[in-house]
Amino acid sequence: MSVQEVTSRVTSQARDLDRNTKRTVFAAALGTVFEWYDFFIYGSLAAFFSTLFFPKGNETAALLAALATFGAGFVLRPFGAIVFGRLGDLVGRKKTFLVTMLVMGLATAAIGLLPTYESIGWAAPALLVGLRLLQGLAVGGEFGGAVTYVAEHSDLNRRGLTTSWIQITATLGLFLSLIVIVLCRSLLSAEDFASWGWRIPFIGSILLLVLSLYIRLKLHESPVFQEMKAQGKGSKNPIAETFGDGRNLRLVLVAIFGVVAGQAVIWYTGHFYSLYFMTTILKMTHDQANFYLLVALTLGTPFFLFFGWLSDRIGRKWIVVTGCALSALLIMPLFQALATYGNPALTEFRAKTSVVLAGNDCDHDQSFIGQLFRPQATTECQKMKASLTGRAVPYIVKIDGEPLRIQINGGKGKSLNEGELVDALTQVGMPAAKAPVQPNGPMVVLVLFALVFLATMVYGPLGALLVELFPVRIRYSGVSVALQLGNGWIGGFAPFVATAVVLTTGNIFGGLWYTVAFAGLTAVIGALLLPETRGRDLNT
Repeated sequence: MSVQEVTSRVTSQARDLDRNTKRTVFAAALGTVFEWYDFFIYGSLAAFFSTLFFPKGNETAALLAALATFGAGFVLRPFGAIVFGRLGDLVGRKKTFLVTMLVMGLATAAIGLLPTYESIGWAAPALLVGLRLLQGLAVGGEFGGAVTYVAEHSDLNRRGLTTSWIQITATLGLFLSLIVIVLCRSLLSAEDFASWGWRIPFIGSILLLVLSLYIRLKLHESPVFQEMKAQGKGSKNPIAETFGDGRNLRLVLVAIFGVVAGQAVIWYTGHFYSLYFMTTILKMTHDQANFYLLVALTLGTPFFLFFGWLSDRIGRKWIVVTGCALSALLIMPLFQALATYGNPALTEFRAKTSVVLAGNDCDHDQSFIGQLFRPQATTECQKMKASLTGRAVPYIVKIDGEPLRIQINGGKGKSLNEGELVDALTQVGMPAAKAPVQPNGPMVVLVLFALVFLATMVYGPLGALLVELFPVRIRYSGVSVALQLGNGWIGGFAPFVATAVVLTTGNIFGGLWYTVAFAGLTAVIGALLLPETRGRDLNT
């Protein structure tokens, strides 16, 4: 089915929504788009941030630190779900996501005012981590509240389509962040953007905050919540009831491992890790990678709505399970295709090149955790690994009692410094560091579209499914906790884990097994334990 046909069907259904529902969906979705923009603007600049807020000397460790700081925003998301989920079930949906929006907007603007590592040393990354944690706390309570609020305003037969507008907000927030970055980079010189222009997307979010607050203040409380309160059926302690009641706890676990875990790794791998992969491994320029991803997002985004609409017709469960199963099978070959079409010269070089690092210092603190915040590589073997990884050169490590030797394509092992190593690799066909990458643009977009499409298949029906899964008295808490444990602690670290595995093993595709494993696990658990929820009464 073409994008035009998808858009036509969904638009036809959307016209049938009453005016109040449209207003509710628009206000909730627009505010959530802006919150995701705030959260993702850092992720869109993560590779760039590694040069600003972390010490120089080991660029691969700095990149890991930047990605770990991005992941820090996910650490507090489950705690945000607990704090704001409780408030949402006690005092109301509307008031709670007004607070989350305010916290998110102020934390984002503050990042734009932070001094860099060169100015204040380690205080810079410490403050950055603190603000990312605040962002994580806020978004932990935002998304579950928004999707619950919209679902409780929706018609029974259009709940999948209606809530899919909230599902689409994460992609639209990423899209908006990329657009703003592309505009800033096009209007400013590279020097000005590196010096001060990167601050504009953060500080400018204040305008989005004011607009979002104005729109959401005009909303009314959820009718389902008001009826629950009027009948005195509300929970006095939603969190205790969510985790303390065996039936509710089972629902949380099924939601996490039968739905959300797979959705999370698929979404973050396709939307974020693909961006890192193109820029840091395939050596595309940021402008190239951003452009290709923007085109793919434009083509793929309508399918969030399509699969939300389809779930109203045939059910939610098997769409999600099928999307997870397909992702487990296709993620690896899709990234291999992305490498082939994204940098053909590098792919050809990698296919005919093998490097062996052998020596007695290659067993020194090989873990990526041990190296995460080290300002410099501490052994010659680590320096060579960092150099090879930074150039996407495959290698294996052999530990013995001799000094470090480097063997290229089965030749004799030699003691080489970094400059000699680069020269030797250049002689066997490694593309020059400053050589322009010439991607096959249409094929790159096609691969990225496939990744986005898989995410839409899993994510489109997700909001309605989760809202229908939990009883009304603990719904805000249950939906938020399940979403944020799955997205915050499983999906959010997918880019970091994937990059760390690449840096540790030298296999540029090795980190994708994390996504494959969770997608496959979710497909199995979902097929066995996840109930079909379409048509459930939200007042129960």
